Amino acid sequence: MQPKLSVTMDIGPAVHQNAGLSRYTERLASTMLQQHTGDIDLTFFYNKHSGHQPPPSLYAAPTKIIQMGQYPWRIGSLVSNLLRRPLFPKIAAGSHLYHATEHLLPYVNCPTILSVHDLIFERYPAHHTRRNHIFLTWSMPRFVTAADAIVAVSHHTKLDLIELYQTPAEKIHVIHEGIDPTFAPMPANEVARVSYGYAQSKPYLLMVGTLEPRKNHATAMRAMARRKAAGHDDQLLIVGGKGWLFEPIQRLVDELDIADRIHFTGYVPAADLPALYSGATCVLVPSLYEGFGFSVLEAMACGTPVICSNVSSLPEIAGDAALLLEAPENDEELALLIERMATEAGLAARLRKLGVERASQFTWEKCAAETVALYEEVISANSVNA
Repeated sequence: MQPKLSVTMDIGPAVHQNAGLSRYTERLASTMLQQHTGDIDLTFFYNKHSGHQPPPSLYAAPTKIIQMGQYPWRIGSLVSNLLRRPLFPKIAAGSHLYHATEHLLPYVNCPTILSVHDLIFERYPAHHTRRNHIFLTWSMPRFVTAADAIVAVSHHTKLDLIELYQTPAEKIHVIHEGIDPTFAPMPANEVARVSYGYAQSKPYLLMVGTLEPRKNHATAMRAMARRKAAGHDDQLLIVGGKGWLFEPIQRLVDELDIADRIHFTGYVPAADLPALYSGATCVLVPSLYEGFGFSVLEAMACGTPVICSNVSSLPEIAGDAALLLEAPENDEELALLIERMATEAGLAARLRKLGVERASQFTWEKCAAETVALYEEVISANSVNA
């Protein structure tokens, strides 16, 4: 009987963050704990720089920590790779493989896999802080080169890696993320109960995600101004924390005189999201760039029609189950698509049906199984080449 493979996974994003990286890491790791302990022995690792603890779903595995500042850890990871020296030897000691789930890959004495979610900092550098952009520009090409294999969360991210870094295609493995089964059409009474606190029973459109420039809230604002001028009374709920460069968005709301139509909810409890999705007239995802696009699939899983940009990974994820915005910054086009959704006979119902079917293809169980298969492939290849 073959001994089980020993894998160390960096769960730092699940400890310190609240956005997509956190969700990916927590759901992948917890699904592996539930379904693949017969295949692999998992050990978790994180840098305890924020004082936060891992989520309860990850308590069942042994965990290693270091404790150093966030930026010293980032710089140390880069320096260790530049020097090809294990400056943090305890991280992956005794492991057959190390999996970096975010854009940090220290040098370790075993094969490595790096998950790459997007290269937004390359495509839209103005949407990052100067310090973060400089670090990623220096480090990411080196981390990608150093890894034995890359997990790309979409085919679009794979194409970016090939184009921008000349990464060999055979090194990149596309493994789509999943969505939680909690996202499903909610009963009318639950929708009414939850949505009343945010929309007071008025019809609403919905955007979900951190407020930052690449999410393209500005185009949605201008489309809503057009809707108001045309006499429509719908409103737009914007769910998510205030991210990088939020202030211009708030100023735009005031300039367009649509403060009565735009409602910033901030973060909402995860338990409220399925009902908020289910109650929306449609969900808007006019992003300029997405590495994956969780909100598209979450909305579809809740039976809600979607309008999303026809750029980056979004058409790949949406398939034929959404209306596509051909020019993401064209607010007139977006307003027309919203009008189509509201008035075109049978359109919303057709997209609801297609969306539920589409979303069902993206599961964390599939993501975890494909990732474990990649672990086995990389370890096997390195054993042959050793």
